Amino acid sequence: MTTPDPAADHAPAPDRAPDRAPDPAPVPDPVLEAAPSRHPVPQVDVAGLRETYRRGQLVETDVDADPVVQFSRWLADAVAARVPEPNAMTLATADADGVPSARVVLLKDVDQAGMTFYTNAGSAKGHDLAANPRAALVFCWLELERQVRVSGAVTPVARVQSAAYFASRPRASQLGAWASHQSSVVSSRGELEAAQTAAAERFDGTDVPLPAFWGGWRVDPVQVEFWQGRPGRLHDRLRYRRRADGAWLLERLAP
Repeated sequence: MTTPDPAADHAPAPDRAPDRAPDPAPVPDPVLEAAPSRHPVPQVDVAGLRETYRRGQLVETDVDADPVVQFSRWLADAVAARVPEPNAMTLATADADGVPSARVVLLKDVDQAGMTFYTNAGSAKGHDLAANPRAALVFCWLELERQVRVSGAVTPVARVQSAAYFASRPRASQLGAWASHQSSVVSSRGELEAAQTAAAERFDGTDVPLPAFWGGWRVDPVQVEFWQGRPGRLHDRLRYRRRADGAWLLERLAP
């Protein structure tokens, strides 16, 4: 009679295939994981960066009663001072949920109707303005120690005005408007350049027409603030506020 081996009860089971394949190892997302920097991070003492503003002052008796006229004067001063891109302005918008965003665009017209810029209606700012047609602008001319803040409702300009401006743009910029689905994700710079080449071939030998998705927006100001830097941070701030009757009220604000 054979005596059972007690160790047999504890012998390892033979190898066998698992009930299911093991989960694959996670693949890093190349969009979310950036390579570590190979260069040292510059250390800047931002708290210690400061300037004393002494270039000018802003007095109620020196400004025009019309903020559009006053703005035109300051813009001319910025041009005369050779401020780079004096018509550059920060455009702040908010979506339907009130989430804000801001970017720098170029002012392309200013008159009593408002301040006009041009862009792609399918862009992030275009979607914001379609859902929430209000905006704020900031012009910053550091060389003159000046700022101008503007806020108001936004409306599209007439297509004939957009077409006239579009026709005045350099041809490369016109083709770029057709090539770029602004604010959409692209795979590479090459994709954009290929789209530009395709647009150039499409309109070869002809004028580049105004795209249906591209045009102008006008900010109709209800408030315009002029800011002049002063020593000790006691800056001059004069705000024009439009009253219900359309007249402008001039007020001084604390800095």
